[in-house]
Amino acid sequence: MPTAARTNPLVFLTDQLDELKAKGTHFRLRVLDDEQAPVCTFDGKKVINLASNNYLGLTTHPKLREAALEATRKYGVGSGAVRTIAGTMKIHMELEEKIARFKNVEACVVFQSGFTANAGTVSAILGKEDFIISDELNHASIIDGCRLSRAKILVFRHKDVAHAEEQLASVKSQPGKKLLISDGVFSMDGDIGPLPGLCEVAEKYGAIMMVDDAHSSGVLGCNGRGTIDHFGMHGRVDIQVGTLSKAIGALGGYVCGTRDLIDYLYHRARPFLFSTSHPPSVAATCIAAFDVLENEPQLMEQLWANTRFWKKELGLLGFDIGGKTTPASETPITPIIIGEGRLTMEFSRELFKEGVLGTGIAFPTVPEGKARVRTIMTATHTKQELQQALVVLERVGKRMGILV
Repeated sequence: MPTAARTNPLVFLTDQLDELKAKGTHFRLRVLDDEQAPVCTFDGKKVINLASNNYLGLTTHPKLREAALEATRKYGVGSGAVRTIAGTMKIHMELEEKIARFKNVEACVVFQSGFTANAGTVSAILGKEDFIISDELNHASIIDGCRLSRAKILVFRHKDVAHAEEQLASVKSQPGKKLLISDGVFSMDGDIGPLPGLCEVAEKYGAIMMVDDAHSSGVLGCNGRGTIDHFGMHGRVDIQVGTLSKAIGALGGYVCGTRDLIDYLYHRARPFLFSTSHPPSVAATCIAAFDVLENEPQLMEQLWANTRFWKKELGLLGFDIGGKTTPASETPITPIIIGEGRLTMEFSRELFKEGVLGTGIAFPTVPEGKARVRTIMTATHTKQELQQALVVLERVGKRMGILV
């Protein structure tokens, strides 16, 4: 007996994709054909890359390449297990010890990504009887960690320390732990979190202070130690999260704090417990990256020289680079605010056609009406490359009516 044709139960996904296409915000993944570099080849086209988190150019640094190759020859290509069973290799411990020394804390644990570091930590240390006071523009990984914890979430206005204190004061008599959490550098606008004020508020109300330093690792502070070092907040931030996937040039995330915090995460952080540990080549690469941070400060100096030049020139062209309808950037992340999603994505596509990769970012990653092309400087961009990119941005911006 013939069976009836099966109805596709996922047809609703097609409908939602069609909606994105109608709004003009649907995108396809661009494929990198060669190295992650200031000038590289995507989809067969050579472009100036303004979209990478490779702040210091470490993805192709010779010392990191050699470290990866040497570790592969010595230890093989994989760890073979999760950390708690048989997958903790000596090189993993060496990396964690190196990061702890670098960040001036007692201990560190490495996760498979910055996302899992945030989500796994918040959900491990808090429960439904607790409270989280979170900046409204915190990263998605923080938001997901908060939701997974089942704690009660109170959101404070972006970088508004007084409002954060109001939120904490409103629950001070409630039982349960309180966590005050903020990005160190906000990934879409490039502004820096108000850590000194937040630390004061956390201390006043006995709250746990947590900072996600993903976009400031290798960018701010002495030798790239992050916002805690930038503001001199050592000993006042209980939980520091960082990434190994951006300025460090490889893959992973980490959490720094007291030895008891790290030991607890060994036992209760689900991404740590249920994910195979990094290949030894990745751990070795990250160790080499921290050596480079400490021994080659000229990379950070060049990153900031490029950043200052880029912001100045974009502003002179007349682009909205933040500070009007959005926070002003203070770091190598420099958004070009367009506003409307469809126009933003079209602007990004036209830039690509003319040899510049600037990725369009629209809702839900950023709020409706605040779509932008996010540009990021690296230490390895040359002045000539940046000047060439500026020419393209001006030409396309004028042609599309973004610039007058």
